[in-house]
Formats: sequence, structure tokens, C-alpha cells
Amino acid sequence: MTDGVASSAPANPYLVLGAAIVLPASGHVMLGVPVRGLQFLFFMVILGWVTAKVAPADASFIGRHAGGFLIYALSVLDAYRIARIRHAIWVHKARPGGDSADGNEASEI
Repeated sequence: MTDGVASSAPANPYLVLGAAIVLPASGHVMLGVPVRGLQFLFFMVILGWVTAKVAPADASFIGRHAGGFLIYALSVLDAYRIARIRHAIWVHKARPGGDSADGNEASEI
């Protein structure tokens, strides 16, 4: 048939971005990669704890937990990147002649 071209649309990248900002790892769960989200959560907790122990006593809350916030920001960007790539691939395959193998042969003749 169409080899998955007519498959359901992937999650909206902006919805994934919003979910990842509101609740860490929820963007990865929406994308179907919950283990990756759990890995990010694990490293958020570990690096947040490490920087809390290493940071000076007069540092702000953000400064004391900077390692955790860094991993949080990376997890948001990672979930959004995965969603954008999946959405772009889906849009490309949904277009007529979207498959690059079929589209390039016709233009070479």
C-alpha cells in the first residue's frame, strides 16, 4: 500500500514543547520515549543535588540547583527537537512525490 504514509500525524511540536516546559519528561512521554524522559529526570535530580552541595551558601535557589536546571533546559529542547523532526518527516512523506527516491528519478530523465 502506502508503507505508512497515511499513518496518523505525530504530536504537534508546540504541544510537546508546552508539555515539556510545564512538566519535565512529559514531552518525551507524549513522543513515546518515556525511558529517555526518565533518564533526563534522573540526571536533573543528580546534578541538582550535586550543585546544591558544591554551590556557595549565599547562592540563589537557581544558582544552587543550576545543574538540574541545565538538564531541564536540555530535556525541553530535546523533546521539541524530536517532535519537530518527526513532524517534518511526516509532512515530507505526506506530500505527493515526497519520497526522495521516487522524486529524484523523475527529474533526471
